Amino acid sequence: MKALMIAATLACLAACSGPSAGLAGVVRVGYFPNITHSQAILGLARGDFAEALGPDVTIEPILFNAGPSVIEALYAGEVDIAYIGPNPAVTGYVNSDGEALRIIAGATSGGAGLVVRPESGITDLAGLDGHRIATPQLGNTQDVALRGCLISLGLAPLEQGGTVEIIPTENPLILDLFRSGEIDGAWVPEPWVSRLIVDGGGTLLLDERSLWPDSAFVTANIIVSAPYLAANPEIVRNWLDAHVAVTLWEREAPEEAAQLLNSEIERLTEKALAPEVITMALSRMTPTWDPIGSSLFASADAAWSAGFLDQEPELSGIYDLSLLNSVLEERGLPTVEQPVGP
Repeated sequence: MKALMIAATLACLAACSGPSAGLAGVVRVGYFPNITHSQAILGLARGDFAEALGPDVTIEPILFNAGPSVIEALYAGEVDIAYIGPNPAVTGYVNSDGEALRIIAGATSGGAGLVVRPESGITDLAGLDGHRIATPQLGNTQDVALRGCLISLGLAPLEQGGTVEIIPTENPLILDLFRSGEIDGAWVPEPWVSRLIVDGGGTLLLDERSLWPDSAFVTANIIVSAPYLAANPEIVRNWLDAHVAVTLWEREAPEEAAQLLNSEIERLTEKALAPEVITMALSRMTPTWDPIGSSLFASADAAWSAGFLDQEPELSGIYDLSLLNSVLEERGLPTVEQPVGP
């Protein structure tokens, strides 16, 4: 029934001038007040996106706190472009039979890891046996990474007859549970890796970059509603041009970018990150436009193996990097090869 409802909604929106095809002169952009979505935060604050889109296009920023809610909004035609993690993007694509969205660029590589309490006695990954480990959300990118890691170690979660208790919990509560000793560790994204270390006294057991070739894996992508992309390719291309410009600026002026990012996070959430937290967190991340498709395919396979997808994912059409490569060519930058499969 859910699949039928999604398919019917998408068909209707594609066939008529509904919101999924875009409101005239408006782009609705979803993102998190999170450092892994830094280009969205910085580009909106600096005016890069407004300048690239021009005075005839109004940007409507929409804040989210979780990937599944972004996908629901996209299905409902309430979001046109969004910054989002790889697993929600895969789920949104698969559950709509490839009709709902396309990944048009990457945003962040790295920025996730496993932090443990020194008192837990865990000194290596095999030591997770018999312990309680938290993740931000059932089926989210870090939850899937942990479950995939357990499979590779010959371990299993408690609910599958194993010995590792996985506790999906919101990040702020994870820090509280960590401090009180109610969990032994957590696999989380930044800045929570750094907060567990700085504010929770934890030890970094695993920087997830160590698991991937060239230490690169996708943490955040840019997705676009497929009907919106078809109806508004110039707006999408201009957005990508600004995204590349902001990414280059972040790389060239990391200290200035970090200060602005933190001040914007404080404005959006009413709480700034401690300077040592944001410095540490950003050191484990790389702003990018490369979607690092190989890592997304591997993550999707892990989600399927863990039981979060009803069928083995067929993702051959999830990427459309044509507009991104057009921008890169115009700027004299190397283009990104279209990912084709695992």
